[in-house]
Amino acid sequence: MASGPQIGAPAPEFTLPGGALVGEEFVRRDYVRADAPGRALVLAFYPGDNTTVCTRQLCSYSSGLEVFEGLGADVWGISPQGVDSHENFARVRGLRMPLLVDADRAVARSYGVAAPGIGVRRSVFLIGPDGVLRWKHVALVGATFQSVDTLAARLAEIAPV
Repeated sequence: MASGPQIGAPAPEFTLPGGALVGEEFVRRDYVRADAPGRALVLAFYPGDNTTVCTRQLCSYSSGLEVFEGLGADVWGISPQGVDSHENFARVRGLRMPLLVDADRAVARSYGVAAPGIGVRRSVFLIGPDGVLRWKHVALVGATFQSVDTLAARLAEIAPV
């Protein structure tokens, strides 16, 4: 597994298709990593829609969106499944953050989290408002995930509002 970007280095750029629930509508569009100047970004790579741990993780982050927003941060989930799968996952679980499609795992590779067999390792990258990687956690075994409280504490250190 490649190590991916180092803390203090610019975060890899990407453009990925995806979508997010806005009210009752699932709005599809392309998401560009560099399109959020002045805001921090939480990138949550996860192995799959509607799986046990991924569902708990993404539901937790969706429920904590106000915390992230209060810290000036956006949250994007990234996995290999298609937009239709993401739409179903978002609708069934009421997920309000954008879910992005990395079908060929090129972005996962650029972040060093592509993994044979499971597709991607469960991982979180915190990117500062300046586009620099400020913190990361890459799980070797994806049975647990970083909590909203842990991520909020890290965000408060890197992107005070």
